[in-house]
Amino acid sequence: QVQLVESGGGLVQAGGSLRLSCAAVGRAFSTYTMGWFRQAPGKEREFVAAIMWTGAPTYYADSVKGRFTISRDNAKITVHLQMNSLIPEDTAVYYCAADPVMVSARSSFWGQGTQVTVSS
Repeated sequence: QVQLVESGGGLVQAGGSLRLSCAAVGRAFSTYTMGWFRQAPGKEREFVAAIMWTGAPTYYADSVKGRFTISRDNAKITVHLQMNSLIPEDTAVYYCAADPVMVSARSSFWGQGTQVTVSS
């Protein structure tokens, strides 16, 4: 069973922090690019951040640069997204994705999503 399982979402006040985690279960994702996308109500799913299987380079959407940090632990096949200085516009369902080349909206492997809500 191939599975990506997210955790760490929740409710936080503006200016606060959250750390999302995504664990790959049932498959050797250790050489896959992994990343995060998010989808706010009424909007399309958008790219947030990605990390190559070697740990570098990393990629970020302009809207989160300097506030979010993506990292991975290949021994545990887990990717993390540290989110600091959160703003209400970051409110969305966050999805983990994995791809043998580069994560995109067409990637085959997705988690179930975790809700992040930032109150003003």
